[in-house]
Amino acid sequence: MTPLHPLPESWTVRSASGDVRAPATVPGCVHTDLLAAGLIPDPYLDDNETRLAWVGRTEWRYETEFSWDGTEHERTDLVCEGLDTVAEIELNGVRVGETANMHRSYRFDVRPALRTGSNRLAVTFRSALEYAERLKEELGERPSAYTEPYNFIRKMACNFGWDWGPTLVTAGIWRPIGLHEWSGARLAAVRPVVTVEDGVARVAVHVEVERAVKAVQEELRITATVCGRSVVGALPSDTGVLEVEIHQPELWWPRGYGEQPLHELTVTLGDDLDTWQGKIGFRTVEVDTADGAFTIVVNGRPVFAKGVNWIPDDCFPVRIDRARYAERLAQACEAGVNLMRVWGGGLYESDDFYDLCDELGLLVWQDFPFACAAYSEEEPLRSEVEAEARENVTRLMPHPSLALWCGNNENIWGLFDWGWRERLAGRTWGEGYYLDLLPGIVAELDPGRAYWPGSPYSGSMDVHPNDPGHHNIHIWDVWNQRDYTAYREYRPRFVSEFGFQGPATYATIKRAISDEPLAPDSPGMRFHQKAVDGDLKLAAGLKPHFAPPAGFADWHYLTQVNQARAIQLGVEHFRSLWPHCAGTIVWQLNDCWPVTSWSAIDGDGRRKPLFHALRRAYADRLLTVQPRDGGLALVAVNDTDEPWVSGAVAARLGVDGTELRAESFELEVAPRGAVTVPLGVGEPADPARELIAVRAGERRALWFFLPDKDLDLPEGRCTVTVEGRDVIVSAHTLVRDLAIFPDRVHPDAEVDDQLITLLPGESHRFTINREIGADVPMRWVNDRSSISSRDTTSLPDPPGRSA
Repeated sequence: MTPLHPLPESWTVRSASGDVRAPATVPGCVHTDLLAAGLIPDPYLDDNETRLAWVGRTEWRYETEFSWDGTEHERTDLVCEGLDTVAEIELNGVRVGETANMHRSYRFDVRPALRTGSNRLAVTFRSALEYAERLKEELGERPSAYTEPYNFIRKMACNFGWDWGPTLVTAGIWRPIGLHEWSGARLAAVRPVVTVEDGVARVAVHVEVERAVKAVQEELRITATVCGRSVVGALPSDTGVLEVEIHQPELWWPRGYGEQPLHELTVTLGDDLDTWQGKIGFRTVEVDTADGAFTIVVNGRPVFAKGVNWIPDDCFPVRIDRARYAERLAQACEAGVNLMRVWGGGLYESDDFYDLCDELGLLVWQDFPFACAAYSEEEPLRSEVEAEARENVTRLMPHPSLALWCGNNENIWGLFDWGWRERLAGRTWGEGYYLDLLPGIVAELDPGRAYWPGSPYSGSMDVHPNDPGHHNIHIWDVWNQRDYTAYREYRPRFVSEFGFQGPATYATIKRAISDEPLAPDSPGMRFHQKAVDGDLKLAAGLKPHFAPPAGFADWHYLTQVNQARAIQLGVEHFRSLWPHCAGTIVWQLNDCWPVTSWSAIDGDGRRKPLFHALRRAYADRLLTVQPRDGGLALVAVNDTDEPWVSGAVAARLGVDGTELRAESFELEVAPRGAVTVPLGVGEPADPARELIAVRAGERRALWFFLPDKDLDLPEGRCTVTVEGRDVIVSAHTLVRDLAIFPDRVHPDAEVDDQLITLLPGESHRFTINREIGADVPMRWVNDRSSISSRDTTSLPDPPGRSA
């Protein structure tokens, strides 16, 4: 559509009292503006967050002046693509509009208020926190996971704090704002509904127009062009449909299943009144829910969802540009991911996110923004929910990557298990949104796209929403209460959330926390742990597997190892159940700031050891040893289109590498299949000093009979050779979960692999993205050398640490 005429960059922001004022950047937000002006400290460092609560309770006024020379156009609209959140807009002292929803755009006819020459535009933001508190009093309390009233305002919920994020209640013009001058008519909405059947793709282009003068209803011409084919039609009213047929189309596939061809669709109104352009793909997508299943099917082919949950990548979304999306989504692809779940406590992301998912073949599960709370269905919230849903379904539905709309995150579960019914006392809680309003909007505007009322949800309000035998579940008793080996007790159809915590990388911690010395319970570390009893749960998770850590470096390494092992065990178990279990969505890919959390990539964008374990667990071809029928079995999973045929060897070994018993067999796994082979290498004579190793080609799986604290492993010894950016480690003994930490030498240094177990005589070549010298920090589980001698709390800060 016609681009906006941008407003000048000379914006200012000031508090209502006038005590605080600064230059402003638009798009932006008040926190980033005050930070740029040096008026507040970096809220991500140490405990600065606590000193900035006043920002979220202050009224802020953004102002600019611009020149307007008049126009021959019939309409001049002020288009606000994103205002955060409760705003009043004035032009030359005339109030032209107000807003109360971060998740939608607004358009105001400002022609009557414009003046030839100089004009002053002001946008005043009331405190979102105080607005939500007032609505809470008016509408009646609704239970939620946190004390802040995020469920009483249509705003990014995690701005109000979460168990991985700070409380930084933002305000500002967070998406572009500008003038749109037009005459006659404009394209108000374009919805290309794509179907593919019997080798023919049909693009039904639904068009809505707005007329500058409503009384004028002359017939308009519409042209739709895609793949070199054009169709022209007449539009006698304000809506219409054109259909374009493409024979033998190139199909769009998820990554790992085929290519991702995209095709430019152009829709033109009249001769040159308005134009819409976007890219579409030809594919079918559905969710098979028969008999309790939850299987995503693309172009008729069932797909195992190798997913990750996505949260906003920054507390201040304006800082997330296309390059940052591209970096993070490339990391997801590197980890073997084929599905991104956009979680319901965040945002409908920007077009850049979905464009990149289209290009990369990443399926998108899109939650509507409702999370962990009961939501009022009364006004003014209901109208805002409907408006945002209609706008965003229309905006996102052209994307072939979009596979599924989901009504909410954990709200139906909350009604069943979190004591909500009694507290609600008959008040609305969101059921009408999830079971009526939202599915109706999806059916109307995005027909054929799957909609699911919640995550988790068991298909009926008569069945517990988190029943493992029905559709999709979340698993949180592991992490909160149980050892991670309990994942193996589940036999789910689809797991859309499960996770285990670990700290951020060392360089990220040192940038964000100035504790001297660093300790697991030092003040800054405690502050950057937002989960209730999070540190106690980290310690409880270590206890079944390791002796108590000796110092910060030992704790940092072991908690990262434990996080990686927990998720790798869970993913491998769930994948071994294919096709009964058809997907896993790990909580979570990313962080919004430097914090101890469940992420695989920390708040500074650095890969944690979990990332490397996830890449192995999501490999297209997976070998995993699993308990089966009272014994052990090898499960081989082949997520490719080619048969996997390989000779395989399973051996029971002593920890010194001695082969105690072995068997050879032929492994043959059908495309997109899995096979289970019972292992016949005998029972261990000494479980503390034995393990099983299975190899098929380049793939290997290991099984230790006991937790590390009960193993009698030799002291790990190895030779390290540094060749430029390569580090070659040659093991003389068994070396378990070897990790190297170049970021302890330079914050920009990153290694290509982590947590490598070497049997005696084996070697592994690590590659670092820059040379850091010969002294490469490293650690492995059976390292008997003095931990304190390498405890990094005594190291100097890496270069570039923010003060």
